[in-house]
Amino acid sequence: MRAMPSPRGPDPVFRTRAPKEAFAAMAAEVREGLSRRPLPELPCKYFYDERGSELFERITGLPEYYPTRTETAILEAHAVEVVDAVGPRELAELGSGAGHKIRLFLDAMRSRRSLESVVLLEINEGYLRESVDRLQDDFPEARVRGIVGDFLHDLPALGPGGGRLLLFLAGTLGNLHPDDVPAFFRAAAAVLAPGDGFLVGVDLVKDPARLHAAYNDSAGVTAEFNLNILRVLTDRLGANLDPAAFEHVAFYDAERQWIEMRLRARRAMRASVPGAGVEIVLAAGDEIRTELSCKYTRDSLSSRLAGTGLLLERWTTDPEGLFASALLRRS
Repeated sequence: MRAMPSPRGPDPVFRTRAPKEAFAAMAAEVREGLSRRPLPELPCKYFYDERGSELFERITGLPEYYPTRTETAILEAHAVEVVDAVGPRELAELGSGAGHKIRLFLDAMRSRRSLESVVLLEINEGYLRESVDRLQDDFPEARVRGIVGDFLHDLPALGPGGGRLLLFLAGTLGNLHPDDVPAFFRAAAAVLAPGDGFLVGVDLVKDPARLHAAYNDSAGVTAEFNLNILRVLTDRLGANLDPAAFEHVAFYDAERQWIEMRLRARRAMRASVPGAGVEIVLAAGDEIRTELSCKYTRDSLSSRLAGTGLLLERWTTDPEGLFASALLRRS
């Protein structure tokens, strides 16, 4: 369903679901997640209302949070090389933005007179609209459009590939369970033509103390970001899960090589989420998992590419080996 036209012309933002469908999908996902035992879960994509997006932007600038500045340095040094290797006419990004990182690629494509179109896929419609407007103003030679959706279900909305460079930055791949990564790669390959590129930001296995600090910052911004998911449930589904009744928990599981973020109940409670038709009973100390952030090595990522239609062409890391930029090509 397309949104209403804007005053500046046909609306460049496409909704993959009508509002009622989006509500029903969220309700079903929350109901299923909170019904899991022994550990209830909430989908991490629901962190990102307006406040959640603002909090995450603050997180990216924290001294403990190395991924953003490390990936940015890699891309500043190598974005032009990626554009030259792929030769794209279209730039598409999953989890859209109008910030510095995407502009590195747009500037490189502009300098080669190859920039024709930009497509942003993002779950937060307000943030998406701002990004589309800013990029259209700054790159008027390109057609800029946005898709309101999530990268797990809505990749087909990008349409067929051909001259496309697809970006999936910031280590967001880590939010997928490792068992789900091959299917995601196959879905990405389906919207790429042979020779198209898929640039993936990969957070690497490292010192657990470094990881712990990144997800337990001294300013408490990550804790506030984690608790914000309860406010989203209240606003959208009428939940009565009081953020003050929970505390932020984040820890590194060395065996599984992932960070888990959870919310721990400070007291016993019985709560409901009317819009999802679910009730939840928690004892003091019970937890709800809100996010996985999986860490990879080159070998562990490569092992998930078999049979996906994607090949690893370039692997670029920072000098400390904290983060990698992986250029995959559609075979």
